[in-house]
Amino acid sequence: MIDFSPPSELSLSLSLLLLLLHLLQVSARETSKQQKKEEMETPKPQSFFQDLRLRELNGFRVRKRPYMGNDTRDFDPIGAVAVEHSGEPSPPMALSFCKTNKKAHIIALTDEGGYVTLFNTRQKFLDFSSYQENAEKAKVSEWMAHANAIFDLCWIKDDALMLTASGDQSIKVWDTEQKKCIRALMGHTGSIKSISCHPTNQELVVSGSRDGSFAVWDTRCSRNTNQKFCVPPISVIHEAHTSPGRRRPRRGKAESRSITSVLYLKDEVSIATAGAVDSVIKLWDSRHLKAPVTHACPNSESSEEKRLHGISSLSQDLNGVFIAASCMDHRIYLYNVLQLEKGPMRTFSGGRTDSFFVKAAISPDAAHILSGSSDGNAYIWQVNKPQLDPITLKSHDGEVTAVDWCPSEMGKVATCSDDFTVRLWNIQSSCYSNTRSPSSMRKRVRALPRMQRRKLLLDEALCTKSDAESIPHSVLCNVNSPPPIRTVEVSTPESQKKKFSMSFEVKENLERTPEAEMKSPSSVLNPPSSLKRKTIRDYFPVS
Repeated sequence: MIDFSPPSELSLSLSLLLLLLHLLQVSARETSKQQKKEEMETPKPQSFFQDLRLRELNGFRVRKRPYMGNDTRDFDPIGAVAVEHSGEPSPPMALSFCKTNKKAHIIALTDEGGYVTLFNTRQKFLDFSSYQENAEKAKVSEWMAHANAIFDLCWIKDDALMLTASGDQSIKVWDTEQKKCIRALMGHTGSIKSISCHPTNQELVVSGSRDGSFAVWDTRCSRNTNQKFCVPPISVIHEAHTSPGRRRPRRGKAESRSITSVLYLKDEVSIATAGAVDSVIKLWDSRHLKAPVTHACPNSESSEEKRLHGISSLSQDLNGVFIAASCMDHRIYLYNVLQLEKGPMRTFSGGRTDSFFVKAAISPDAAHILSGSSDGNAYIWQVNKPQLDPITLKSHDGEVTAVDWCPSEMGKVATCSDDFTVRLWNIQSSCYSNTRSPSSMRKRVRALPRMQRRKLLLDEALCTKSDAESIPHSVLCNVNSPPPIRTVEVSTPESQKKKFSMSFEVKENLERTPEAEMKSPSSVLNPPSSLKRKTIRDYFPVS
């Protein structure tokens, strides 16, 4: 007989609980399906070990720049700011990113009015905002540094101080936090066009002037101990780029003898100078400035015609291996510091250099060259592929003059123009170069296989045992030892000849002597600590 009595409260509760569990299971399945679908649609981030597999150990701490490829599409600026003061526009003259990673997003700008302005390049620029509004939002600080145009600037002391070179024939050292001038370098008789500081001792500064001379300064030196504000030069070279065999200019036409660009090279001793009179780059030993050590110029059939074109700017990469010279013949020449006598190793063309205000800059890793142009564009070339057309940065409405690379944020560059604006660009691409950087040498470090590592450990354990065993120690250590790993050794032909001759001599000590170390060309860029070290003078014939 079937019981039709109503269900008890306990059975109802169990039924409701089972139903609730079923609904929860269905909801969990739907959520899991949705998550799997999203994972399939979104790219999976690269794991830590995959990233390690792609890394290489670099000889220098230089970050790899984005690979441009053959892409010639136009890049749009990520932001633009106006250069004006109290509503009056002023043509920008020079710009420079901070050098430390902490402040690398700060860029300093100088203009024709004598102002220094610091901008925060990480400020978000809205599309509908005007250039004036962008400038007010991104402006960090501003002050009037000179009563004349400021042609160049240089960050020193971990970006705490700044050097400014002006048309008022002076160089000033500024405390950027307090906007206070703490030194004034006086001694030139013409507008100062370029300055560069020592790579390690930033108290030493070299400057080039329109009076045809370049000077070396020590900001700590002063003739009058009671007046430490004004600092005179410790050495001045007059008529540094005046050719003695040139014809005298016609009456009423003055010959330009201006020093347009100077560089303190990374060997901490040599100075490179260039002028408006010709396309010759001269290298000087800062300890013996009586005459240049060597010089370099473009090689051509008509060398005299080439030399008539001046140089607007010089730049070097972070390692000091290459020098890029922007010439007034609308070309950029790339030189190897240790092979200057061979002439330029690369030549880049495509832009126009109609004035000495158009500058060029090689990237810190020496992979690309960025240049302004008189046609209103900026151009970027690949160093390893000079035959390719450059990438064009189109947006300015006037001659593009000064340019600079951000040292830490890859792909960020800045350009300024006579249209009274500074524009920021992001040229970073999703595709990175698989080629090696020209200025650095990389060595891939590979771990030994597991079995070989185990054998090495066993061999070490056997070698450390007591001498009670009959097998000699030297023989025991070589049992089952893996073949030695040969590393690629880079050397000059001269060192290879010396090594070949040494193989016929019996020598117990095979280490390099101090004399051999000093004779190596690598000591030019990495000089030994001895006071008798050789400089770049010893590797170039003096003509």
